[in-house]
Amino acid sequence: MSFSDRNNPYNFNDFLEWRQNCDYYRDDLFFQKVVKHYTGDQWQLVDEEARKISPKTSLRWRDISDAIGWPEKRPYMMHYDGHKNRIDRIVRPHETEVMEKEIFAEAMYSEKTSPWVRLVKIYLISQNGEACITCPTACTEGLVTILRRYADTPELQHILKHCSEGIDGDFGIGAQYISEIQGGSDIQANVLEAVQDGNTWRLYGIKHFCSATHADYSLVTAKPAGSEKVALFVVPSWLQGDKEKEKRNGFTIDRIKYKMGTSELTTGELTYDGAIAYPVGPLDRGVANVVGIVLTLSRLGLGNGSAAFMTRSVREAKKYAELRDAFGTKIGHFPLLAAQLNKADQLAKQTTAGVFRLYRDFLQMESGLMGGLVTSKNEETNKRTFEVRELIMLQKIGAAWDATDVLRTAMSAFGGHGVMEDFSSLPRLYRDAAVNELWEGPRNVLLTQIHRDFQRASSWYSPAEFVERILKGSDPAEVKSLALEMTELISHPSLMQMDDKTFEICERWDKFCHNLIHAYQAAAVQEME
Repeated sequence: MSFSDRNNPYNFNDFLEWRQNCDYYRDDLFFQKVVKHYTGDQWQLVDEEARKISPKTSLRWRDISDAIGWPEKRPYMMHYDGHKNRIDRIVRPHETEVMEKEIFAEAMYSEKTSPWVRLVKIYLISQNGEACITCPTACTEGLVTILRRYADTPELQHILKHCSEGIDGDFGIGAQYISEIQGGSDIQANVLEAVQDGNTWRLYGIKHFCSATHADYSLVTAKPAGSEKVALFVVPSWLQGDKEKEKRNGFTIDRIKYKMGTSELTTGELTYDGAIAYPVGPLDRGVANVVGIVLTLSRLGLGNGSAAFMTRSVREAKKYAELRDAFGTKIGHFPLLAAQLNKADQLAKQTTAGVFRLYRDFLQMESGLMGGLVTSKNEETNKRTFEVRELIMLQKIGAAWDATDVLRTAMSAFGGHGVMEDFSSLPRLYRDAAVNELWEGPRNVLLTQIHRDFQRASSWYSPAEFVERILKGSDPAEVKSLALEMTELISHPSLMQMDDKTFEICERWDKFCHNLIHAYQAAAVQEME
């Protein structure tokens, strides 16, 4: 029973006090188990580093991420200064610049930093959403990785040092500009022109989706004049001494796009008009290196970020359900909500475990990242490399899809408060998760690519063997069922035929791939426990 009370005493103080004191790493016993199992003999180092960074991630950087998420803090363009000089200044909140500097000062891409330490730090940082951080960090990793392989000039070696080790305490930030207006994922259709002028390359044309537009350097795909092959270049945003003058390197930022998510991060449209560019790797291997190295790392990062989004949203929803009263009881005691949150919790945990299992296998690849399908003379090496390549794409589409479902479930636990952005960060994370579904290859593009890859590899690696190997130790009946279905689906000649049978196969293939990555993730939890 309740009676009228003009001074309604109800408040959310218990929940707010818990949230204010929550430590992302210290309070997550499941994640600690994941770290301990999958990082192996590096566990103590990783655990120590995680405990150092977690208070900053859970408190200071969390609060900054919330503050810069408000509409009035959105970045904007200042194309000219007061003297009619073209500057294309991206105006961002001071808090963003401070947080970015602090996070990049962690030197995550230094040769001295363990890959496991980097992965765990980014997982914890990602629990605060994109916040103009996770895209630049992923792009910087791709830039550093490809430069470690191909930096063969003083200019490229300087850029590598700036982005990996820092120069006088300042760390360079990378971006990657691949997409053009005629087709985001269709890199072969790029028409941006690269012209060689003596020993110098210059770029001319338009790029349409340029995220992390504030970066110091960008990886850019372009076709050398007269060639149909796509090459890869590094373009400094400013030449030496020009950053202070705000004089950009032969390009303009035409506009900043207005997005539904990742709003703190600028995504722009750029026009190149003679920008000086440095070729990276063979001129005829641009697509292979972008897809096999740069996008592969970004897709790994998207899986990690999606797991982090889910983890935070479930944690906050479960605690809220534990404390919130309605209809005379705690809402966590209602079976419908309890079951939904249990399922969301399971998805968050299995995605996290799957990310770490896959990253372990990624680090153990003998040949490392490479463009195109595997070419080693060793059959076992080829199979392991192929497995990692395909699982990275499967994980990306599965984790990105699950993240929006889990976040929507978590928001629903808050009732009307679930969509109030001054009550919770989850609506912002939900919008970011929706954008992540599209970045680095939308679902349909990757599903088609995976199907094509298996057909190309079928002469030396059957779909059935793939399923059996990645699900080793799982329920034999489930493994057999998935192996038989995959064999049948891959036998269909093409997903590009416009007929009823292909429509049926496409629908089944979509569902199958989702079930397969869930089985892989469940196996990762089983191995850990």
